[in-house]
Amino acid sequence: MTNDYRYIIFHKPYGVLSQFTQETPKHQTLKDYIDVPDVYAVGRLDWDSEGLLLLTNDGRLQHRLSDPRFGHQRTYWVQVERIPDVDAITRLQTGVEIQDYRTRPAQVRLLPADPPVCDRHPPIRFRKNVPTAWLEMTLTEGKNRQVRRMTAAVGFPTLRLVRVSIAHLRLDGLALGEWRDLTPSEVKLLHNSPAKREKNHS
Repeated sequence: MTNDYRYIIFHKPYGVLSQFTQETPKHQTLKDYIDVPDVYAVGRLDWDSEGLLLLTNDGRLQHRLSDPRFGHQRTYWVQVERIPDVDAITRLQTGVEIQDYRTRPAQVRLLPADPPVCDRHPPIRFRKNVPTAWLEMTLTEGKNRQVRRMTAAVGFPTLRLVRVSIAHLRLDGLALGEWRDLTPSEVKLLHNSPAKREKNHS
């Protein structure tokens, strides 16, 4: 493996685009935080979402991780309006229809307490007399704004979305706005993760 490759994880704050070029003065970009040339985000994390973002200049790995057959797990902490009931959780677990697409089965649970997340700037808009809850959702796919569309489909709109892990990579100990290089063992695990075979249902 060449030493020219860089593998970085970044704790992306709210309001930051997952790219280095600015499209509007409203949003910050990765350039405001990461001074490393020629690395690019693997997959997407919307400007209004927070958490773990993986960046690399290894084109082969980037392509592989973006391939749906890879099916690596992504775990999110999701703050939603109101308290989801058992029926809503079950629907999220088994799959919901979003934009003519049925989501794959997912691991979803209601967290018993607020997770250890940083304060968000600006904070979410709280509505008086409307409780909120946190879900932990683990998906093996990454459609555009999928988590938000899934919780909306079962009647519990997403207020805040934080990605806490991608495959074996976790945010543990990485402060908001900070980044670090992956360790050699983390890089090795990324390269060795097997792609899932697409099942043929025909």
